[in-house]
Amino acid sequence: MSQSWWQTSVIYQIYPRSFADGNGDGVGDLPGITQKLDYLRWLGVDAIWLSPMYPSPMADFGYDISNYTDVHPLFGTLADMDTLIEQAHKRNLKVLLDFVPNHTSDEHPWFQESRSSRDNPKRDWYIWRDPAPDGGPPNNWTSHFGGSAWQFDEQTGQYYLHLFDVKQPDLNWRNPAVQEAMYDVLRFWLKRGIDGFRVDVLWLLLKDEQFRDNPVNPDWKPGDPSFTRLIPRYTEDQPGIHALVQKMRSVLDEFGDRVMIGEIYLPVPRLMSYYGEQLDEAHLPFNFQLVTLPTWEASIIRKTIDDYEAALPAGAWPNWVLGNHDKPRIAARVGREQARIAQMLLLTLRGTPTCYYGDELGMQHVPIPPELMHDPQGKENPLYSRDPERTPMQWDASYAAGFCPEGVTPWLPVSSDADTCNVAVEQKDPHSMLTLVKRLLEVRRSSEALRIGTQQTIDQENASCIVYLRQHGAQTCLIALNFSNEEQLVTLPGQQQGVIRLSTHLDREEDISLTEIRLRPNEGVLIEMK
Repeated sequence: MSQSWWQTSVIYQIYPRSFADGNGDGVGDLPGITQKLDYLRWLGVDAIWLSPMYPSPMADFGYDISNYTDVHPLFGTLADMDTLIEQAHKRNLKVLLDFVPNHTSDEHPWFQESRSSRDNPKRDWYIWRDPAPDGGPPNNWTSHFGGSAWQFDEQTGQYYLHLFDVKQPDLNWRNPAVQEAMYDVLRFWLKRGIDGFRVDVLWLLLKDEQFRDNPVNPDWKPGDPSFTRLIPRYTEDQPGIHALVQKMRSVLDEFGDRVMIGEIYLPVPRLMSYYGEQLDEAHLPFNFQLVTLPTWEASIIRKTIDDYEAALPAGAWPNWVLGNHDKPRIAARVGREQARIAQMLLLTLRGTPTCYYGDELGMQHVPIPPELMHDPQGKENPLYSRDPERTPMQWDASYAAGFCPEGVTPWLPVSSDADTCNVAVEQKDPHSMLTLVKRLLEVRRSSEALRIGTQQTIDQENASCIVYLRQHGAQTCLIALNFSNEEQLVTLPGQQQGVIRLSTHLDREEDISLTEIRLRPNEGVLIEMK
């Protein structure tokens, strides 16, 4: 069976504000990204996914959209987007956009009309409710950014729903006119050559028709995010959602081989339903398990891999993610040594991997003082700020790590280790994280076993290691990963021989007996079996 391009691709997420500043204002933009396409081609990724670059008041940094069919002047123009698509395609790079269908900005013309009067034709494009008998919010639903999810509108005497920032009113996806308007947004970009979409909070689009209170979470404790105080029974994964996702997918299918990726934070059994019973919903419901693991331990990771593979519907294609713009960076979570193991894991597991910009360098979190924070989630509680994983890409050892011109203040501070952790330095270092990621991508591209082969975890007694096989036709690769900082011995039955193609230490390529594989602390090896 032939594979679609998105099945054999490696996707690279770019946060546009933070990748490259092309016009010298301290904020990344589309021309800056276009200037760096040769780096991405050199690195060896196949597709770029851009976080939102639409016109927006920036209450939630682009996820509050005031116009779905244009580009924010901060990031450039529609012509700049056309140039980026054209130049990416010339380099055989696909371009994916973030599609944000759950909510708009309160400055979007649709919402301006909706709130103008109760009988406006667009009133029902958003979710309006009368106050409770005591005059308070209609129910107990809470915002992901803290506080009530309801905002009272003095002019019309009703509350509107916002599951995120108060400036992000939720669209009413039960209204067919809303559905058609949003599908037309998809068509607008698909006609311009966009290769697919990552769909923001896909599982939240529908809300309970009866607006029932969410139950209290008995496991919540002080210090946990305030929005987790309730179990979101009536605000997520509601009946009817799959028909909407199918329709959204059908719009992409009108344009041929495009990809639809769904942002969905749900337990695996519920996540799997978003592939669709006929595999006619999201091509890739995002698999965030490596991002949300409670601890970075071999036994937990192995169970995660095996359970996920076992749960996949027949014919469904897997995917894996290590980090994104909402979650702490992998090097910050597990340390730089284990981050190398994580990269080998990500790029050798079966399925489509998504990389987050800067993780190929081992970028760390950057402490952001409260007065420099931008993220609304961090303004409620600095512990939950997403700014530390959104800092500027580190290109070289010059001012602001080469992100913006000297004398210009970057929108977020640059890491203090940017003099040594940057593209220019790591490109010259044969043992750097960047060199490792590039080598992994080269081996992956040249190996049918790694790109499209089967996957089988190998039982072995060493609880600190994971060993698995990738196989296609006559080619078999074995991956052995040491999740500890001590030397480990992996024993495999039989007298098979292999060749180490790649070590995470980047210092050995040799014939090896597979009866006993010695792994140094924090070492992973990729072995081609003879």
